[in-house]
Amino acid sequence: MTRYDIRLRIVYKYDTAASAGRHVARLLPAELPGEQRVVASTLDVSPRPAEWTTRVDFFGNTVSEVAFAGPHERIGFEVRAVVDVSEAGPQLDVSPRLETLAHEIAGARRLDARSPHHFTGPSQRAPIDPAVTAFAREAAPESASAFAAVVAVGAAVHAEMRFDTAATTVDTTMIDAFENRHGVCQDFSHVMIAALRGIGVPAGYVSGFLRTDPPPGQPRLEGADAMHAWVMAWCGSELGWVEYDPTNGVFAGSDHIVIARGRDYADVSPVRGTMRTSGDHTSVQQVDVVPMSGGG
Repeated sequence: MTRYDIRLRIVYKYDTAASAGRHVARLLPAELPGEQRVVASTLDVSPRPAEWTTRVDFFGNTVSEVAFAGPHERIGFEVRAVVDVSEAGPQLDVSPRLETLAHEIAGARRLDARSPHHFTGPSQRAPIDPAVTAFAREAAPESASAFAAVVAVGAAVHAEMRFDTAATTVDTTMIDAFENRHGVCQDFSHVMIAALRGIGVPAGYVSGFLRTDPPPGQPRLEGADAMHAWVMAWCGSELGWVEYDPTNGVFAGSDHIVIARGRDYADVSPVRGTMRTSGDHTSVQQVDVVPMSGGG
């Protein structure tokens, strides 16, 4: 088990002072029994909101909703957390073949947040597209197992797309990112999700952090300077969910700290909201994820 000291700061600055605003934030690391334990966590917001409520959404993510009633030229969100992440064990392929996976999905007799039924069809940010489906079928034939298909599609996305922080924005569509073959972790993840759903594998979106200080001799992962995103995929009733990071071409492991899970970015966006203002705004994000001694 690895213990991490996590610091996140997001600051929004407005060209013209906002007279009011309401924002929804999913920024706190998740408590996941058997996977991840939150030792301590705090969220500070400045200026101090007039209203602040905390709830849990359908997918089990912690949601903080804040409202501002007076003029403000900036908003700052700051997270401090200590989190223990379990080491990932070896992945054994006990998944069904793609051609029989639909039968296992149909046999999943539950509709809770982890049910594969929520992750099979198109969603707001991950539509099923013929070109993306063809790309997935070329990477993973129907005779492949569901687990092998996840690996093959994830590796294909990693090989085909180029990581470029200047190539896309938060509003770039999955289709545009796929056609241009570049983007950031959000784009890599949406392409992989759409590709997997197109060939019948339930897939969803995970937001979180990456460690910024890799072990000696190991490369620094792409996306470690900001919040990160990767993919979860359902590989049948026996194997269940696995998580793959297409930006780096690796399975998510102890370097990955989960904040939220959903169908796509729209379900887990770190901060979104509305404000009464004019002009544009800028944002700055700073992330530090540092291993500590004493995990356990």
